[in-house]
Amino acid sequence: LFASIQPEHIQPAIAELLAEADKALALATSDETPADYDTLSRTLNVPTERLGHAWGAVGHLNAVADTPALREAYTGMLPAVTEFYTRYGADEKLFAKYKAIAANPSALNPARQQVLRHAVRDFVLSGAELVGEAKTRFAAIQERTAELSQKFSEHVMDATDGYAYYATLEELAGVPADSVEAARNAAQAESKDGYKLTLHFPSYFPVMQYGTNRQLRETIYTAYATRASEIGAKPELDNSALMQELLMLRQEEAQLLGYTNFAETSLVPKMASSPAQVLAFLRDLAARARPFAEKDLKELKDFAAAELGLADLQSWDVSFASEKLKEARYAFSDQEVRQYFTAPRVLQGLFDIIEKLFDVKIVEEANAEVWHETVKFYRLERQGQLVAQFYLDLYARNGKRPGAWMDEVRSRWTRPDGRQQTPVAQLVCNFSSPVGDKPALLTHDDVTTLFHEFGHGLHHMLTQVNELGVSGINGVEWDAVELPSQFMENFCWEWDVLQQLTAHVDTGAPLPRALFDKMTAAKNFQSGLMTLRQIEFSLFDMRLHAEPGQETQVQALLDEVRQEVAVIIPPAFNRMQHSFSHIFAGGYAAGYYSYKWAELLSADAWSAFEEEGVFNASTGQRYLHNILEVGGARDAMDNFKAFRGREPKIDALLRHQGMA
Repeated sequence: LFASIQPEHIQPAIAELLAEADKALALATSDETPADYDTLSRTLNVPTERLGHAWGAVGHLNAVADTPALREAYTGMLPAVTEFYTRYGADEKLFAKYKAIAANPSALNPARQQVLRHAVRDFVLSGAELVGEAKTRFAAIQERTAELSQKFSEHVMDATDGYAYYATLEELAGVPADSVEAARNAAQAESKDGYKLTLHFPSYFPVMQYGTNRQLRETIYTAYATRASEIGAKPELDNSALMQELLMLRQEEAQLLGYTNFAETSLVPKMASSPAQVLAFLRDLAARARPFAEKDLKELKDFAAAELGLADLQSWDVSFASEKLKEARYAFSDQEVRQYFTAPRVLQGLFDIIEKLFDVKIVEEANAEVWHETVKFYRLERQGQLVAQFYLDLYARNGKRPGAWMDEVRSRWTRPDGRQQTPVAQLVCNFSSPVGDKPALLTHDDVTTLFHEFGHGLHHMLTQVNELGVSGINGVEWDAVELPSQFMENFCWEWDVLQQLTAHVDTGAPLPRALFDKMTAAKNFQSGLMTLRQIEFSLFDMRLHAEPGQETQVQALLDEVRQEVAVIIPPAFNRMQHSFSHIFAGGYAAGYYSYKWAELLSADAWSAFEEEGVFNASTGQRYLHNILEVGGARDAMDNFKAFRGREPKIDALLRHQGMA
């Protein structure tokens, strides 16, 4: 009941649930509790799942409806929750019981065997084999890293929320009318003159992409690129010290566990076998992409100099010049395309695809309690039976973390009392809100983002696995978890699909074929540049965690990585790393490469649909049964081979990105 949760409820509720979970842990590890799967599940999973469910709701509100009181309540309980999970994950008596159960795997079904394999591995990674001082230190590291990650995230959110530039109408030349209107409304809401620009993406990006005022672009770019840094608008939100301490603690944690560096620790539960393998994969892809990126940049520079009078192309010119080049080359603009993608139409089209491919029905539930008036709640049904439910929060606002993500509210699980728990997901984006009486307009990139997050959601919601640790996305290797999300993006480039997703905001007409053909021709526009940008982030992340000592050289390392792989070098003041929440506040530390790794898997998976038909029912069912329904109950490589009949190849990825 999200709307009913008040900050003052959090401490007493979580304290009570922690006490129950503590009592359960004591009982589970006592001599009177046998080393038996069902007994442990009944004793431990019920109270810890309740705790996880409640704490997940608090963490979610902290990300999407942040207030000072809520933040204080959340950070107040964070140490106690972290301490419990650290102790739980490293309890040697519990570890011994799991090992005893795992010693006789034949008595268990395959999903339970996988749960146990993961549990034994995770106990080791959680310090269960450590003793004495090392164990105490390990626990202290967990508590401190949780605190630092939360603080990093808060700094990024506060730096994003805290910046405003009040532009004149003249300064906004070239910016789309709905973005200008939204900026005017934002200023008026504060009784201010002018047009309020912020660092939230729906406000920031239209200025960078369309604004003809170069000085304004530079001003906004500088503010965005220096968020949460020592040279940002609010130096008190500088993340430099937090990053350094986080990296040092991760390195110390790795050494306590017997690893050379944190990257090795991070890769234990992933598909990739070593930092060296990941670095080789990234550098190979960089070498393949570089000629295309160099060509992209030369074309952009030549065009900017000849047509836009920009002889010295700067970082704040790149999006603007790229949009103008794309318009000149392919005779269309993102703004023109955007008029056809109204949020209600896109959602209906997306739901139709999901219903058709996976034999489900999506129904809105109007009476659910939500955390903001724009949030919707839906149920998935199959033959009248509830399969799953999900929340949908589409629009950017203050107090909401930037970006897009899927999170679980609860997972599919056959509870020890025999009741079937159905999964519930949260799908969160940061799109431009509706303006006036018009529906919200989405860019094609927004549509792709929505499909991406729904891919994660389907992975979570359509699972047929009933064991808590491996149902849905649980237990899926981190570098394979992006497969279903990136897979869904491919639908956004199918003509038959886009006809269902589009209706012009004024006329209701679907996307014209001629415009779609131009979009398709432009699909791989600057794909070389974009590939190198992702590799730059991935290489930086992996080297940062694989080379001890880099914590004091973060900027120098990033500069070095850019010299190696980038063709566009940002200005010296760029502090991208200070808002790189994926690796400092999310779960992607030494794991950012997984976007590219999983892109290879998803491109190869999609090629099966290309070969057999995008709406081929049997291909859809094969994908459903071998990837989505299985979740983490089987290794990702086994899932892929079951679907594709072979190991993945890089060919489809290169072909899809025009780099074959």
